[in-house]
Amino acid sequence: MSDLYLKFVNTPVGKSAAQTLGLPSPVTLNRWKRADQPFIEGDVLVGAALGSKAIASLGAILGASPANLFHASGTDSLADSSKAGNKATALDLSGDISQRFSALVFDASGMKDTTELRALYDFFHPTIRKLAGNARVLIIGQDPANCKSAAQAASQRALEGFTRSIGKEIGKKGSTANLLWLAPGTEKQLESSVRFFLSPRSAYVSGQFARISKSTHNAPATNPVAPLTGKVALVTGASRGIGESIADILARDGATVIGLDIPQAMEDLQKVTDRIKGKALGCDITSADAPKQIAAFVKEHFGGIDLVIHNAGITRDKTLGNMPEHFWDMAIAVNLTAEELIDEELMEQELLRDNGRIVCVSSISGIAGNFGQTNYACAKSGVIGYVEAMAKQLKNGITINAVAPGFIETQMTAAMPLTIREAGRRMNSLSQGGQPVDVAEAIAWYCNPSSVGVNGNVVRVCGQSLIGK
Repeated sequence: MSDLYLKFVNTPVGKSAAQTLGLPSPVTLNRWKRADQPFIEGDVLVGAALGSKAIASLGAILGASPANLFHASGTDSLADSSKAGNKATALDLSGDISQRFSALVFDASGMKDTTELRALYDFFHPTIRKLAGNARVLIIGQDPANCKSAAQAASQRALEGFTRSIGKEIGKKGSTANLLWLAPGTEKQLESSVRFFLSPRSAYVSGQFARISKSTHNAPATNPVAPLTGKVALVTGASRGIGESIADILARDGATVIGLDIPQAMEDLQKVTDRIKGKALGCDITSADAPKQIAAFVKEHFGGIDLVIHNAGITRDKTLGNMPEHFWDMAIAVNLTAEELIDEELMEQELLRDNGRIVCVSSISGIAGNFGQTNYACAKSGVIGYVEAMAKQLKNGITINAVAPGFIETQMTAAMPLTIREAGRRMNSLSQGGQPVDVAEAIAWYCNPSSVGVNGNVVRVCGQSLIGK
């Protein structure tokens, strides 16, 4: 459904009216437009606290882009910024700054105690107002769980609150802020995540953190334009909405997609899979034989699978006291239990290949709860528990992660009452609803073969919603 208010406030008359009345003035978000688009362009400033671990890797990743790369100088606390490499030009932050930055990237992974948090102020204070519209802030830290002292853990955990606050300050420009926490020795596993969070692909992801853990698999070399070439993906609930967009994006990135949906949706599903040169599978994922039916289809047509995207979902809303039991049973079966049984069957038959990916679609409702959705919120919270537990059990380079969408413009949200729909759109740092493609782009990042250390994460695609944490 079209957001008429967003369109209106981006006209001269609408912008003036919004300013006069003190109303939100969301800007149109820049999203990915073409396959060969650089992940970042314009002026980019990189900085590092003393002793930081990832600055050289960041310099190499950014140096390979067409961006004009600068490194911070002029302040003792930022002296290690020069380790970004010879493609970065020194920029004295104590002087006048004429640049308008498309990204600010800061490596805080070396901070050992809370006094060193001053480096954040030294880097961002003179530069945050120099951000262009639709800009990116990305901070790299060390996972607090791996810190050796309480002071170090405190300094690293502090990055979360700092990042979330920056996201709320810069969201009115359509800009985002996110955090990557590294396990020791994972600096060279950064590339796919840096490319995602600095690019238009992450337009509706802000105020989030993701952990990169140690992997026994090395990140393979991939074609940035089509990193999923040769991969086979299963996408459930693929006939429309978010599922259709996931199928489109994975196919764009080179994957062959098996689109799955209920038999009643086969006509729409066939249109999707024909368009992307995939295969359609009509199947009720809650039926007793569904896991074996899916496994047999995969084995017959492809011999194995690389990517499993659990997108199929339903809502059956009622307050708990008024909820019929079949509403409860259906919500749990579709949104949670079916995912477990499908994965179990695919792995038991050894159909999920090495360096495979499982991605589950949770919901902001599973994080914050929602009135009249005890069944749905219960299931979607269970998805998060499933992902976190499975991440510790999977082997052979297989990873599992989840996205948790907020307000996304779909047929379901279009059916909401006007006041609730408008509240859902505006109650986030970007003051607008997301698009199905925003969820799909986050899933494509998880699926990238280079995302080897991205495991056990739950990233919200919600524009930094004010609901939940």
